[in-house]
Amino acid sequence: MTATLAPPVRIGRAAVGALGMLAVATGALESVVTPTLPLLQRDMEMSPAEGALLSITLLITGALVTPVAGRFGDRYGGKRVLIRLMAVVSAGGLVSSLAPNLPVLLLGQLLQGAMVGALPLSFILVRKHLPAGDSKVAIGLVSGLFVGGGMAGTLSAGPVAEGLSRHWMFALPTIAVIGATMLVNRLMPHDPPDRSDDAGIDWPGLALLSGTLVTLMLALAPGMGSRPFVLGALVVVLAAFATGWTAVERRAASPMVDLRMLARPAMWKACVLTFVTCVGTSVAVYLVPQLFAVSADGYGFGAGATEIGLFLLPGAVAASLAGPIGGAGARRFGSRAVVAAGIVMLAAALIALAAVHTEVWHLVTGKVLIALANGLCVTALVTSTAASVDRSDTGIATSLVLVTRVIGYAVGVQVSGAILTVGTPSGSDVPAESAFVTGFVIAGAVTALSLLVARTMSKGVKE
Repeated sequence: MTATLAPPVRIGRAAVGALGMLAVATGALESVVTPTLPLLQRDMEMSPAEGALLSITLLITGALVTPVAGRFGDRYGGKRVLIRLMAVVSAGGLVSSLAPNLPVLLLGQLLQGAMVGALPLSFILVRKHLPAGDSKVAIGLVSGLFVGGGMAGTLSAGPVAEGLSRHWMFALPTIAVIGATMLVNRLMPHDPPDRSDDAGIDWPGLALLSGTLVTLMLALAPGMGSRPFVLGALVVVLAAFATGWTAVERRAASPMVDLRMLARPAMWKACVLTFVTCVGTSVAVYLVPQLFAVSADGYGFGAGATEIGLFLLPGAVAASLAGPIGGAGARRFGSRAVVAAGIVMLAAALIALAAVHTEVWHLVTGKVLIALANGLCVTALVTSTAASVDRSDTGIATSLVLVTRVIGYAVGVQVSGAILTVGTPSGSDVPAESAFVTGFVIAGAVTALSLLVARTMSKGVKE
């Protein structure tokens, strides 16, 4: 007989603010490698292949840990799992900050990757401790601050690494993670688990899901397209893992992921839309800095790393604001309206960049609109997903949407890189301008087609 659980304690702004601070800190720690990869390659004498491995290590762990953290949070309580997860992340940040060589740095990145699981755990907490309308706003706030923290890390990592050392670019956000975790531990009340511990853990499903996600992320790794035999082998292994996982989950008494939940229209539509919008966004995330960096003697602007960071700063601000705006919009107008508006804005901005990109302000404005649109879409999709499932499934449902977001970004970057490679004339290392136009047009067209799915969503208006 299941015991009756006491209703959760309502939380105030201080507790939500602590979750927001943790989102900023983890977002910053997540993003420091990408802008400083050339510096790390020189400092640690890495080959291009080793640099590519370093750039995806955190994503692999994040894709693996996120659904596990979401499921464990549903079962054992969000705060309990979040604090333990942040202990692992803090240890990874400290290892990365002290790393003398690449193997130790890779270990630190593997541990840091657990930070992506903090988002679904935060969503569990706000949904348990706040009424439906307020929880949508809080989810938007936390999502936006995570994105904003990521952009802050991207902008600050280079100056910190060059002004102090590469060690400090890991150490400073790690200190912030530790401090924010202590605040969450103090201000956030414990949430009762929604599932009894005697239900058991679906270990076979967990192992097969982990294998599926790790294989998928390896198949999407930078440069894999130039190694067709390895890519083909990974596709075969991926199909085997996915088939085995599906078979196990259909028979499990307490599955890691309830396939009936995954088959719900609200769930699969959210995953499809998240994937498509993140593919379109990642094309711009990859192409815009490349276009800034092209020599001013051609069609580019010859911008250096510091200048590019400044040009991207307005987009960082827009991304951080998009979460709260998206959450409030979903509460007021419904998720479908917010998602549709975001898709229209995203597609229009991508097509506009394809047509007009001759001035810096063209790219800056386009990047702002793209960052804002993506934030609106993802936030509204996460909130609609959280509202469409039982409270006990909040963690795993939102984590699947977030994993889809990671996969969408990886696919978009791969496609963008391939387009620029094909569009680079023989004997030159500068892509033709038409390659950038092609990338923006394809991303805009694919994004616009997602409106066909968005229009079939339920309105998602607060009851």
